[in-house]
Amino acid sequence: MKISFLLHNAYGIGGTIRSTFNVAGALAARHTVEIVSLIRTIDTPNLPLHPAVRLRPLIDLRPHEGTADATRTRGGDLGHPLLTRPSAHVPAAEARGTTNFNALTDERVADHLRHTDADVVIATRPGLVVYLAALGRADRYLRIGQEHRLHGTHRAEIRAACDAAIPHLDAYTSVSEADAATHRAHLPGVTTRLTALPNAVPATGIEPSDGRAKLVVAAGRLIPVKRYDLLVAAWATVAAKHPDWHLRIYGRGPQLPALRRQIDELGLADAITLMGAYSPIETEWAKGSIAAVTSREESFGMTIVEAMHCGVPVVATDCPHGPGEIITDGRDGLLVPVGDADGIAKGLLTLIEDEELRRSMGEAARVAARRYAPERVAAAYERLIEELRTARGTAAPAHRRRVVPPMRGRAPGTPLTSTLKGAVKQLVRKPLRPVASCRVTAGGDLSVLVEPAEVQGGELELTVTRRKSDEAPFHVPLLPPAGADPSAPWTATLDRAALDLAEGRWDLHVVRPADGARRRVVCRYAEGRGLLGLEPLPGSPFTWWIPYRTVDGYLALRTWRRPAHADARVIRPDAEGIVVEGTLHGARFGPGAAPVAVATPSRGPAGTFLTGVTALDGGRFRFTVPYQRIQEARTDDEGTAGWTLTLHKSAATDSPIRIGRVVGDIVDRDKTDLFPVTHGVRPHLTRTGDLIITSSTTGN
Repeated sequence: MKISFLLHNAYGIGGTIRSTFNVAGALAARHTVEIVSLIRTIDTPNLPLHPAVRLRPLIDLRPHEGTADATRTRGGDLGHPLLTRPSAHVPAAEARGTTNFNALTDERVADHLRHTDADVVIATRPGLVVYLAALGRADRYLRIGQEHRLHGTHRAEIRAACDAAIPHLDAYTSVSEADAATHRAHLPGVTTRLTALPNAVPATGIEPSDGRAKLVVAAGRLIPVKRYDLLVAAWATVAAKHPDWHLRIYGRGPQLPALRRQIDELGLADAITLMGAYSPIETEWAKGSIAAVTSREESFGMTIVEAMHCGVPVVATDCPHGPGEIITDGRDGLLVPVGDADGIAKGLLTLIEDEELRRSMGEAARVAARRYAPERVAAAYERLIEELRTARGTAAPAHRRRVVPPMRGRAPGTPLTSTLKGAVKQLVRKPLRPVASCRVTAGGDLSVLVEPAEVQGGELELTVTRRKSDEAPFHVPLLPPAGADPSAPWTATLDRAALDLAEGRWDLHVVRPADGARRRVVCRYAEGRGLLGLEPLPGSPFTWWIPYRTVDGYLALRTWRRPAHADARVIRPDAEGIVVEGTLHGARFGPGAAPVAVATPSRGPAGTFLTGVTALDGGRFRFTVPYQRIQEARTDDEGTAGWTLTLHKSAATDSPIRIGRVVGDIVDRDKTDLFPVTHGVRPHLTRTGDLIITSSTTGN
């Protein structure tokens, strides 16, 4: 049969889009599936979509590019007069001043629902549910609406419109059984099937958490309902007992400034990192040993299932409605009271202080998460559709199978082996489109796993090329799968002890020497879990590598290479000054060493000054830069002064060692490791990870 999903904007990022893409891809294995996007805002979707699923927009709102010809293919509906007219069907609260729904969406959706050849149409948000009820053809296809929030969380106008639309549908699904029960209680006597179908969340091929990293991870929109303020408050209790544990919060949203202030006021700047938005998030879940969800309400909880798939137990508030249906308390996670910072801290401490418990819960979480595999959710949709057809008394249509055309170029009577040889020849000439994941091994090497679908030919190579450099690239063999599994990846290993990569950023390409084809590697996952707890190679030079995904989706490598490096593991403003603690790599403190930290002017009215450093065992060091010394080093009372910090093994040496924060898994610490202004002074990390201190007369 043909199944058609209606999305508002399939080109965005969000839980509804992700879940729809997941279940559509699973259904496409047995059915013809399309996603109809009400609007299109960019060229390609942000999220991966199964190639068998057709994506079709109704309204093109992409910005124009350059020439008049571009306007015919891009942004063809920009400026359409109906965009400014209100919808005749969707309430204003959902239309949001004609931004989301308007007279043009009325027209296009009506035309689509009138002419679609789908057997089932599924609407995924209130405005689309209203359209499907008002404009859908009950005599031609099944009509199913979805609720991705909670019954009581919509504005009254939207809730009333949905409640009025539901009786005109064949089925209406919620993502939790508790919310389905709420709908049934509020809509007694409605013949529409009111049931629960969870979101689809696939497992990934990434390496799961081993529960060893002293890291708690949270992820989601930084909005009031997520109550990250409670998580930050709870972390003050956790950090007091376990200062070696850290919390990372991934996401963006309007609560960011308030959370930043709260973290600074609690003195937790070096214990909590606001990581910003990150996609795909699965690699970040796998880095953690515990996940935290502190919402006051969750319609489902996709982040919970994502974390569980990665072998991470979740400490979640027992809020309506999702967490309690996903987590089995005490077995694969912990449920804690809603709105209770002390309860959240207690739950986190329970798992922090019991390594065996969090490991066993992590294993149980991976098993439990399989309930939400797209294939299982797709099967539940198939059962629902079949039950609805039975209730109607109509037979299910035959599956619309994709027909494979006969092999081109094969004349009647031509031996198949000859044809296959010719096909293989043609295959070799196909362009390379390499897609790969990169995994850090236990020894710190990088294993690049290239998916086999878009790499053809023999004797392929992986090249590593430094940006903004005329140096010849490094060539590494790309080896085909050893076994007969056609889905196994091609592999290349970047040996950190053998490859002498200069400091900078490197791009990866797959090269086919036979015809000179060379293509940049698209990144599926850049797995950095292996970097947590990893130490640099001993001796000089100091080197460090971090694989990462570029903003345009390619696999890249950030490297550092220095004769020596002083890595600042702790940067903490206190009452007297900026406290720095770290480890020296690539050099040693000699017996009786009297090392110093030198602050060299880098900006504004400033002079050079020194501060003493205490050398500790194992190359560790500690020093404090007093606020008074910083102010005395200013040569002017106006503007902002800045200093770069370097370590000298003694006051007499002229070999400065840069102090910064490089070791770990974060590429751009200037964006994540932020510190408050104290006594007019703020520590910063540069784009290269080096530590600087600024002093401003304005206090900023």
